[in-house]
Amino acid sequence: MSSTSPLSTDQAPRLSALQVLACGALIVTLSMGVRHGFGLWLQPITQAQGWTRETFSFALAIQNLSWGLFGIFAGMVADRFGAFRVIAGGAVLYALGMAGMALSTSSLMFALTTGVLIGAAQAGTTYAVIYGVIGRQIPAEKRSWAMGVAAAAGSFGQFLMVPVEGWLINNVGWQQALLFLGVLLLLIIPLAVGLREPGFAAGQAPRRDQTIAQALREAFRYRSFQLLMAGYFVCGFQVVFIGVHMPSYLKDNGLSPQVASYALALIGLFNVVGTYAAGALGQRLAKRHILAFIYFARAAAISVFLIVPLTPASVYVFASVMGVLWLSTVPPTNAVLAQIFGVTHMSMLSGFVFFSHQIGSFMGVWLGGVLYDRTGSYDVVWYLSIALGIFAGLINLPVRETPIVRTPQGVGAAA
Repeated sequence: MSSTSPLSTDQAPRLSALQVLACGALIVTLSMGVRHGFGLWLQPITQAQGWTRETFSFALAIQNLSWGLFGIFAGMVADRFGAFRVIAGGAVLYALGMAGMALSTSSLMFALTTGVLIGAAQAGTTYAVIYGVIGRQIPAEKRSWAMGVAAAAGSFGQFLMVPVEGWLINNVGWQQALLFLGVLLLLIIPLAVGLREPGFAAGQAPRRDQTIAQALREAFRYRSFQLLMAGYFVCGFQVVFIGVHMPSYLKDNGLSPQVASYALALIGLFNVVGTYAAGALGQRLAKRHILAFIYFARAAAISVFLIVPLTPASVYVFASVMGVLWLSTVPPTNAVLAQIFGVTHMSMLSGFVFFSHQIGSFMGVWLGGVLYDRTGSYDVVWYLSIALGIFAGLINLPVRETPIVRTPQGVGAAA
């Protein structure tokens, strides 16, 4: 091959694993850490603006859909031109969205900034794009572990940032807290410099054996891809409903706001363990079994939480258990995608699977607000979360993890 020929993914020079993990982990820490605390703003914003919980919930529901939808295109751009531009652009959008969230005076402007703008920003600064870099830069024998490290960083961000966000709201006010965090998120830009991939130097992308259309046709015809998308829908429904509405659920039942802040922080802390363990175990165990266990365990944990008396102790135990299960679906799901389809279009395919996750997130956060406003209770959504957890556990069991054998036209068949 001549010196000007495009490089394949395997032939392209690689960044060091330490550099990829350090920069990727810090970016996810900031982006996901801020995002996990949004539930703390539900009551301050709705009370200050005179809005219903449905108004706030709808904006966050739009945010989740926007994140998922823009994630597809962010993945395509990152696969084609490298992740740096996508991450840097996402950081700028994030800062602007946080300012809009603080300064919006109408529900429409709040939905456009908190929903559309921040959602697009998260698409460029979270897992799909970061995992694309990891998939291309980390050897396959360490890939699942590396994804677990990156997911654990996002969990540590929740543990680190949620108490900080609660402190900022209480001490400087909810608007100033949002503006401060918007400026903080601009630190993502210098971190993104460390993820400039050499295979994309001078605008030259690695050689592809498939077009985007061929890759999509192959994936959407493959049964296991469909099952992974369905399972991820449930993941989004559960975690976003709990993350956004649990603070208000606890306050409605007489517990102090500090209990909610500590509970969300515990989810983040224990998810460091859960996501790392899921990534590490994915190197040795069938990933479909890991995923099925996570979903079944979530259903069991929610059931017990609703049965036992609601006290700070029971909340902290529930938060710790859910923390282990919180984002632990992310490393095995993305590792399965790389294992089945390869890494050339990984950010894009991760984006499509994540879009399913975000449709579930939309339903979870929106239904939480709607059903609360109509019934005065979150009970129906809790019960739905249990039933969906059982469903997701069952449908992950038949996932096939073997690599696809491709025809010359790029249409896959199971190996």
